[in-house]
Amino acid sequence: MTTATTFTPDTHTRLAVARQVADAVLFEGYVLYPYRASAAKNKLRWQFGVLVPPAWSAAGEEHDFQHTECLMEPKRGTTLAIEVRFLHTQRRVVQEARPDGTFETVRELHLDDRVLVPWDEGREERVELTVPVAQLPGDGVVLPFTRPAAEDTEPVTDAAGRVVGRLVRRREEISGAVRLSTTELAGPYRVERLCVVVENTSSWMPDSGGDRDAALPYSLVASHVLLRLDAGAFLSMTDPPEWARGAVAACRNLHTWPVLAGEPGSGDLVLSSPIILEDHPAIAPESPGALYDATEIDEILALRTAALTDEEKREARGTDARAAAVIDLADTMPPEVLERLHGAVRSLREVTGQQEPDEQTVFRPETPWWDPGGDASVDPDRDHVMVDGRTVRAGSRVVLRPGLRRTDAQDLFLRGRSALVEAVLHDVDGAVHIAVTVDDDPGADIRREQGRFLYFQPDEVEVLEDA
Repeated sequence: MTTATTFTPDTHTRLAVARQVADAVLFEGYVLYPYRASAAKNKLRWQFGVLVPPAWSAAGEEHDFQHTECLMEPKRGTTLAIEVRFLHTQRRVVQEARPDGTFETVRELHLDDRVLVPWDEGREERVELTVPVAQLPGDGVVLPFTRPAAEDTEPVTDAAGRVVGRLVRRREEISGAVRLSTTELAGPYRVERLCVVVENTSSWMPDSGGDRDAALPYSLVASHVLLRLDAGAFLSMTDPPEWARGAVAACRNLHTWPVLAGEPGSGDLVLSSPIILEDHPAIAPESPGALYDATEIDEILALRTAALTDEEKREARGTDARAAAVIDLADTMPPEVLERLHGAVRSLREVTGQQEPDEQTVFRPETPWWDPGGDASVDPDRDHVMVDGRTVRAGSRVVLRPGLRRTDAQDLFLRGRSALVEAVLHDVDGAVHIAVTVDDDPGADIRREQGRFLYFQPDEVEVLEDA
């Protein structure tokens, strides 16, 4: 058994580099659009990294542990820092003030700016441990932890400052353990396999009518692990060096997956997440805030949130403080920020050779490759392609014949529809794409203004007439 120790300032700084992505894991699916407790999609919550009590896990519903294995090359005297992060579910009850000074539990409490309703909130918890790597071979170390039961009360006041009710939050006791061990691998390199097990050890037992909802207050929700070496490096589990591929394949990862974290090129940080990520994951710089909804399709979520009625926004604001922040974000987002969410290209890079290229042949990051100013040989408005011996260019009319290789469900509705060709595009791999708007589409003018077209390949259209 071991006890937790305090992180050094340097460890705090390095772990903070990975926490932005770790926060996205922690709150993934926390509250979904339309951000109201009454919404059907917010009735079944906490979908990722839920470590339930062992008694509930025995029912076969979910798991009571996460098992992470990864490879590392620690230097002599290296210290390993571990941070286990999870949400502790707390039940929020709404009570209304009575004239006699007592409080009565109610289903709703209406205020001028919000409607308060019962809700399960997530309280962020951390378990921190620093241990010399030299102590981890064999049985390793074990850190048990407990989060006690508690009850908090928050008064609710109206616009005049009068107490009209209160919120009562109750948390149940949960307990768990973190188990760490290492095994040195045979071979010419000093490589160790690190094993990290996080488990729920709560003694809660379900009654005859117990269900998942009853188990959640005793669970570790959205559980994940941050690891940091102060000297040495972890190996990538998704793209390891050739000599380590066999050892990586032998690692066991159950209910979680470790990836390198922090800035690209660094190897001192690992995020072991219940959501599969790539190495060095990062939040898109265009994203103005957390929306908690899957892959954060910010533009459409922001637009839909801004379009909620005032009454829907009142309920969302009363559902959760994080939901209220999403509503405020959508209501106050400047047009230039919203425009920035429309899309970004990160894969194009300026390429130069030994000789200084002609200025007009250099692709500048600020100039889209399809802009005639970037490449005079590419002009979507004038380029054409031959289909069955006939020329197709902007202005041509075609009939859509989506091929069998396409898997988009909307093709079922587009097959046989007539359309107007808006542009002919050539991608960097030499493929040709025909951009069209469908006839009788009431949103065609908006699509044309925003450059949002449907794209088909030459063998998926039938020419009606030349432009």
